[in-house]
Order: sequence, then structure tokens, then C-alpha cells
Amino acid sequence: MNTSSMTVTITRLGHQGDGIADGPIFVPRALPGEVVEGVVEGGRMASPRILSPVAERVRPPCRHAKTCGGCTLQHAEDGFLALWKVGVVETALKAQGVEAPILAISTSPAQSRRRVTLAARRLKHGAQVGFHGLKSGTIIEMSECHLIRPELLAMLPLIRDMTALGASRKGRLAVTLTVLDEGVDIAVAGGKPLEPGLFARLAEMVSGAGVIRLTWSGEPVARFGPTYLTLGPAQVPMPPGAFLQATTEGEAALVAAVAQALDGARNVADLFSGVGTFALPLSKNASITAVESEGEMLDALLSGWRGAEGLKSVRIERRDLFRRPLLPDELAKFDGVVLDPPRAGAEAQIAELARAPVPVLAMVSCNPVSFARDAKILCDAGFTIEWLRVVDQFRWSPHIELVARFTRKGFKLPQFQL
Repeated sequence: MNTSSMTVTITRLGHQGDGIADGPIFVPRALPGEVVEGVVEGGRMASPRILSPVAERVRPPCRHAKTCGGCTLQHAEDGFLALWKVGVVETALKAQGVEAPILAISTSPAQSRRRVTLAARRLKHGAQVGFHGLKSGTIIEMSECHLIRPELLAMLPLIRDMTALGASRKGRLAVTLTVLDEGVDIAVAGGKPLEPGLFARLAEMVSGAGVIRLTWSGEPVARFGPTYLTLGPAQVPMPPGAFLQATTEGEAALVAAVAQALDGARNVADLFSGVGTFALPLSKNASITAVESEGEMLDALLSGWRGAEGLKSVRIERRDLFRRPLLPDELAKFDGVVLDPPRAGAEAQIAELARAPVPVLAMVSCNPVSFARDAKILCDAGFTIEWLRVVDQFRWSPHIELVARFTRKGFKLPQFQL
């Protein structure tokens, strides 16, 4: 294997955030236009030396920036990153032959992540807690973090103590931390069996520590108050470790864009609804049918709706939309649909929406590539993307979210033969 040092020029930034030189050669933490030097193995320069930095390069604010995989783009200026993320969306759409006017990007501030999953392992003396290193399974011990909210960072000593007590020597913990209205929710996976002695010690540890609930491998250990999260007009009792948008600011931008896209709709289907991030705010002006495969999330949504005042009707339906998408005759009663699928997109449901008489669709996505693929299906069926808004709530990372408004006029439901 050739391990001699090479000098290359970065020509572009890849969709994973690596600089790319001709070859291709992938160079982490390098920016377009920079000349870098280093050893290339397997098409990757793992430890580049920047010979000629560009003006868009900045000094990372975090001491862990060179090793931690939590933030892979702290070396890039904010304006550059905003333009790059918009460009990633434009490139994905262009690859599918889809056009869309893109509005200004919304970016969440530093120290705003309210939900995060950390890795933890027990050591001979103490424990190690942090994010994984860049493209490695190594845990980078955290002493600071410019990504997560301060109340989550304050939990690190507690998590280390819990790890030293409840992790096996060979195993690792996945610790999900979520900021709820009344405190921090902690859900731990991968720990020792929850025997009575461990249960008692863990419950004692979290008492008075700013923790509202501790769940260990799916089993409740302690709860010190209501585990609500405010979503629009409602307080929703959150299931342990339940999915929610990463930042309050990002959620607000997504909700505002969805509300704008569906302005005037009075009977809306919320597909992949989760705990009601969109359904509950939309229910101020429209009747909602929320469809989701996880019953616990639907129960939380319905509980939040029942406890709020002044909302229109909310109906829930538990359904796997990958295996049983809503069909055109079921969709025909709605004058608006919001769709927020996982990263893989929702090809089966998109195919049915393409055949349905839905006049307006707000589509939310966390993957520009699957979004562009699904958007092409809709556009080929007569939909038009009126506008698209990019939302960056995963600051300093290559992750991108977006909301698009699709409309279609004069469509009639095809006649189906039995």
C-alpha cells in the first residue's frame, strides 16, 4: 500500500461534510480551495495539514473539534455553511430534474440542542462519556460542548457516576438526554440488568439532580414530576426517549413553514405524526387526523390535545404507512396533508398521494436525496413546488432539514376498476 505523503487541492465539499480532491480523495475538515498535505490510504487523508487555508476557515470554538464526531464542520464560517446546505438541496433536486424556489435558511444557535444521545463506557477507574470520534467507535471524553444546552452538559458528572455503577466492563451505554418542561429526561440502554440494589442506587443518584425521569433499559426507575413538553398550544406527556425536533428554534421554524404551507386548509392529515409536533399547532385552525405507527406516541398526542383549550378536533389512527399507506379514496376527504417521513422517505405513501385529489401538501424531510426522489414522483403527477425552506437545526454537521409546499390544481381522482 502506498503511504507516501501527497499534496492535493480541495475542489468541493461532499454531502457528508468532507473536503473532496480529484481522485476522489476525501479529506475531513478541509474546505473548497484549500491546499492540503497528508498520507492517503484507501482514498482518504485522515490527518491533513492545511497548507493554504481559505477565508471561510475559522477557529473552532470547541477544544474537541479535531477529534469529536459530534461537530464535523466547526472549522467553517457560518455564512459558508448556510450557502453550502442550500446548495446540497439544490444539487439533490437538480439530479432529479426538479425545480423549486428556495427561501432563506433558518439556523439554530449554538448550545441549543435539547435532545442528544451520548455514548458511555465503564473504565477501571470511573467512566468515559461523550460523542464518538470522527468515523470511529472511540468515545471522545467531553469536558465542554458548544452544541448542547447547558442543562444537558451539567448532567455529565451524573452520567459518569451512573455508567461506573451500571455498565458492564465490555458493554457500552447509549444515554439519551432530553430537556422537558420540568427537567431533564434520561433514558439509558445497554446497562446491567436492573436488580433491586442497582435500582435503589440509581434512584438515589438522580434525586435532586435536575432529572425529571430516569428509564433504564425500558424500565422506569424514578420520576419526580410531570414529564410534559409544550408543543404549540398543548402540554404533551412525553414517552421515555421519544423523538422530537432537536432544537426549540428548529422546531419553531419547521412548524411555521408547515403552517404557512397549509394556510387555509381546514381538514388536514398529519402522516408520520409522532407526538404531534405539527398536528397540535395546526389544530388551532384545522381538524386533524394524525397517523403514526407507534401507539405510545399517539396516546401522548391525544392526551396533549385533551388537556388544551380552544383546539379543533383531533383524530388518531395507528397505522404503518410503509406497509399500509393511505389510499387515494382515504385521502380524498382532506384539503391538506403534512408528511414528515424518516430519512428513507416514504415512496409507498408518495405513490398514493400522487394519485390522490389532495390540493396542497406540506412535506418535511431530513434527507435532501430521498426528498428529491419523492418530489419527482409528485411533480411528474402534476404537483408543483411553490417554495422550499431549508432549516439547519444540526449546527456544524452535514444534516439538513427542509419544508416544501406542493400544490396541484384541477386534479380529479382516477376511476378505479374493481
